[in-house]
Amino acid sequence: MKKLFGIIFTMLLISVAAAAQKLPEIATPHHYILTLAPDLKTETFTGDEVIHGDILKPTNKIVLNALEIEFQDVTIQALPAAKGAKPGEVQKVTVALDPQSEMATLQFPNEIPAGPFELKIKYKGILNGQLRGFYLSKGNGRKYAVSQMEPTDARRAFPSFDEPAYKAPFDISLIVDKGDTAISNGSIVSDTAGPGPDKHTIKFSMTPKMSTYLVAMMVGDFKCVSDQEQGIPIRVCSTPDKVQYTKIALGDAKDILRYYNQYYGIKYPFKKLDIIAFPDFSAGAMENTAAITYRETLLLVDDKNVSNKLRKTVADVLAHEMAHQWFGDLVTMQWWNDIWLNEGFATWMSPKPVKAAHPEWNMGLDEVQQTGGAMNTDSTKSTRAIRTDATTTNEIAELFDGIAYDKTASVLRMVESYLGEQAFRTGVNNYLKEHAYANATAEDFWGAMSHASGKPVDKVMQSYVTQPGVPLVSVKEKCEGKKTNVTMEQQRFFYDKKALDAGTPEVWQIPICYSSAGGAKQCVLLDQKQKSFEIGGCGEGVNFNAGGQGYYRVAYDPESLNKLTASVGKMSPQEKISLLDNQWALTRADRDSVGDFLALIEGMKNSRERAVLERIDDRLEYVHDNLLTAADRPRFEAWVQQLLRPALTEFGWKPAPGDDAERRTARARVIKALGFAGEDPDVIAKSRELVLAALNGKATLEPEQRSTLVDLTAKHGDADLYDRYFQQARASSSPEEFYTWLYGLTAFEKPELVKRTLDYSLSSDIRNQDFEGIISSTAEPVANHQVAWDFIKSNWSRISPKLATYSPGTVIKTAQYFCEPTLKADVESFFTQHPIAGAERSLRQTVEKIDNCLSLKEQQQTNLSEWLQKQPTTAAGGAVDPKAR
Repeated sequence: MKKLFGIIFTMLLISVAAAAQKLPEIATPHHYILTLAPDLKTETFTGDEVIHGDILKPTNKIVLNALEIEFQDVTIQALPAAKGAKPGEVQKVTVALDPQSEMATLQFPNEIPAGPFELKIKYKGILNGQLRGFYLSKGNGRKYAVSQMEPTDARRAFPSFDEPAYKAPFDISLIVDKGDTAISNGSIVSDTAGPGPDKHTIKFSMTPKMSTYLVAMMVGDFKCVSDQEQGIPIRVCSTPDKVQYTKIALGDAKDILRYYNQYYGIKYPFKKLDIIAFPDFSAGAMENTAAITYRETLLLVDDKNVSNKLRKTVADVLAHEMAHQWFGDLVTMQWWNDIWLNEGFATWMSPKPVKAAHPEWNMGLDEVQQTGGAMNTDSTKSTRAIRTDATTTNEIAELFDGIAYDKTASVLRMVESYLGEQAFRTGVNNYLKEHAYANATAEDFWGAMSHASGKPVDKVMQSYVTQPGVPLVSVKEKCEGKKTNVTMEQQRFFYDKKALDAGTPEVWQIPICYSSAGGAKQCVLLDQKQKSFEIGGCGEGVNFNAGGQGYYRVAYDPESLNKLTASVGKMSPQEKISLLDNQWALTRADRDSVGDFLALIEGMKNSRERAVLERIDDRLEYVHDNLLTAADRPRFEAWVQQLLRPALTEFGWKPAPGDDAERRTARARVIKALGFAGEDPDVIAKSRELVLAALNGKATLEPEQRSTLVDLTAKHGDADLYDRYFQQARASSSPEEFYTWLYGLTAFEKPELVKRTLDYSLSSDIRNQDFEGIISSTAEPVANHQVAWDFIKSNWSRISPKLATYSPGTVIKTAQYFCEPTLKADVESFFTQHPIAGAERSLRQTVEKIDNCLSLKEQQQTNLSEWLQKQPTTAAGGAVDPKAR
């Protein structure tokens, strides 16, 4: 399952308030037969289910997972274990429901011996509006019945052994209205009329063994485009009004399947691949076996007017979900504490086929950015270990976070760099072959990797998987003759200065890969608190995170850092991003000065790589929004203009012939930095001119610049402009265009317009999947903090009921942008008085992020002021000509 952050792509985690526990080990399933009949008018469904399985020891009860299920008729019968033996009597079953544990105890009068059984259940369920289980989606002027089972919601669709280790094949049939079709994990094997004159029954082929959370069922008037790749039929489907936006995803799916068939030792293990987008969907996408489901914004693309950002995202998310068909579906984690085996691996794997098909997109730069983002979260005291115990539904839902996805992917990249691509690939394929159609644990994975490589991957992985946090490697170099003696010491890194200085007992097995400028990469394993070794040569700056592939911070001694920064022009873009992240982290921990960090950015002012400019923009906006005094603001903005105006002059406003997507995106990022961090009046004016021309139908916005220009113009916009954005969103046809203008509303800063957006987020016009993202985006600008927070408090009675659908921590994380002590105290007080079950870690992390910002301001504001005093007082490079190119 892909969970995405950002303005359009908000990570939405499924959560419930129940406290379910593991099922008792009484029985196991080995075959499900399901017939479901949704009634879209009444928003209910009926189910007829047969479970074949084995009772493990004599018993007169079986316990299943079930929630919001009305049992109507239940019987059980012991089946003969030997050919020719007679079956047992058919026994009537009584059902005792326990909604808190999300279980149903099925009691029968006479004990059944260990051996096979047949359980028959007739029941009724709800097509709920909470985007979980078998639920209701609305779009294109009608209703749809669709599904999302992960992590623990199959029990809302059918009584089941709803745990990942209970894998079994499924025979699924759906009874649907005439004129509608259905999609499931299997292929359609029959379509017969009835029951009744207005229905028809669609039966699907039996699935391979799979976990309940991978079951998929969709009912409606879906339309598809189709093709095949290496004998596998592929369809991309949507509601009929959006089928014209499915073609790009179909081409991507073919490229990705072809790559994975070549990479994995096992070819695509299922008989077909359906990819379906529908209007209401909580996750970004979901890897149901052979039937991947999607939020429309991540799959449907207007190929004539798409930004490269979305184009890349569509390919990457599809590659993520298709990677799951092997890593997650074919081989499934034994329990949710190892969900990182699914999500982290798919996140690590997804750039590979995209790089192969589109090398011009430079996906490797995005990987290094991802590592920096993971370490950002992992540098807090309130982070968690990759492998974290979880039993209740809330605990399980909280595991779907940046640690499971991004940290794991980053650690896997580091290990792959250490082992080499071929050894890593051999270990992966051996692991898949060993556990195909079964379940596996972390130990199974890193055991296969160690065996394939002959290196201590088990020790490296275990140290990173079972311990929270990021290692900080302090490096001291001493030149002696023609060699350099290097001493390294490791400790856990924290943004919190006191915690960093106090130290903690963790010790990692860290593959340190290093190189001098232009030199070959070499690696050493730092497997103890301190280690010394020699490297050849002296005088050159040595980068102790070669290629930016390591999951650790590096604290260089001053002389070593000076040598390294002097050679920054020879660094790869990946290494520039990694160094920027590294030094910013040390600045936040008060191990470096913000002035020195800005000087490092100034040393990269001639960089034109898209991802480097993205990282520079991120840091400049953070400094602008959180660290400046009113007196320092003009001087900082002038410095930013001086820094980046030459880049915009070089790029121009309009793409030149031959500009690739990377250059167009780099141009947009320079505009964004000048507009938001530099408050450049010429850029702001040009932005408004272009947006008004688009609103007046006289021009179209360049796709890479569209969201930047819309947001920058909104920041300075009035009520008339707000109304025009509102109408433009409603008139938009493609998902990308719609969300660009909708989220443009969140960038307005006049208090009365901020309130309008927040009120609108809770209206019936906004889908449940979107309301928290709109609130969060509206709260992000500094000018909006107080208004948004007051809105959350005063409208808590309207907001809190909606949290049952999504992660309860999402609304708390809205406050992570705050950097005001009064707001921090109020956030703590409010959520202490209004606690949200399952969101305790989210609250701790949010408060800690506010604390870290306040500490950074206290530690660095004076340093920043002193550094700015030494800079030129006026921007150099000349004004930006709004009419340039």
